[in-house]
Amino acid sequence: MDSRIKNISEEAQKLGCTVELNAVLKNYTTFRIGGECPLLVKLNGEDSFLRLIPLAERLNVPYYIFGKGSNLIVDSEGISGVVFVVGKDFSEIARSGNVLTCQAGATLSKICLYALENSLAGLEFAYGIPGTLGGAVFMNAGAYGGEMKDVIVSVKAMDRSGNVKTYSPQELGFSYRHSRFTHSGEIIISAEIRLENGDKTEIKAKMDKLTEQRRSKQPLEFPSAGSTFKRPEGSYASLLIEQCGLKGVHVGDAEVSTKHSGFIINKGNADFSQLMELIELVRNTVKEKTGYVLECEPLIISDNRERNGRK
Repeated sequence: MDSRIKNISEEAQKLGCTVELNAVLKNYTTFRIGGECPLLVKLNGEDSFLRLIPLAERLNVPYYIFGKGSNLIVDSEGISGVVFVVGKDFSEIARSGNVLTCQAGATLSKICLYALENSLAGLEFAYGIPGTLGGAVFMNAGAYGGEMKDVIVSVKAMDRSGNVKTYSPQELGFSYRHSRFTHSGEIIISAEIRLENGDKTEIKAKMDKLTEQRRSKQPLEFPSAGSTFKRPEGSYASLLIEQCGLKGVHVGDAEVSTKHSGFIINKGNADFSQLMELIELVRNTVKEKTGYVLECEPLIISDNRERNGRK
């Protein structure tokens, strides 16, 4: 084992973090695609952020931040460096009046259920989005007319040297599937969400309605990363893909969903190369036939490609 990787592993264990050597990353992505990495560490508290990530920086070890892995495409050949997972070991939620303070590893579904239990409305749109708070803030996740920017009142984040800062909504740079964090390199630690008092029955009814809409319209029965392409200005990715006759087109087990053409799905044993070939086929066909340039929404993580995301 690389001595630098060993150093990080030992420090992580001292902090009580769960450590996995030669971790299989398909087990940590919703696409169920991804090879091995030398070391995976499940961060378990703010101290683990402050000590381990700056350590990786000082040692010049490549690293990646995973949440639930719901917006990632990871190389089947594996990646070098360390994967830090911000998940259930860092997912506490606290309430003060109408404000919820949530650690970055809390899933959106968990936060929505917590809000429901406390009769707090305004986050129903996020119920069923398959990701963590950190990932949702990072990309300003949204659905059914709501976005994270509508409810976030502050975000605590850390830069790569371990300096912590709390940002106000005006400093977060939220726009469609974008925040300051998509380019700043900072790591989200926690966020405050302001909701409104509501009726528990009405909140649950709205959550149930949106859940049924997702089930009826989206291919939730297959692994995917959700919407594969961002919405282009002036149209919709799924509409353009369908107009180009690409619904059901596949490369190996990677397929444009016949249920919702905005989703590329893993029908069984799709790998990274098949997925990327299909993505490029869709992008090239849509550009040729419509003039629209589709931008891939998930982050692409590979040692052999130009990285679309954080170190």
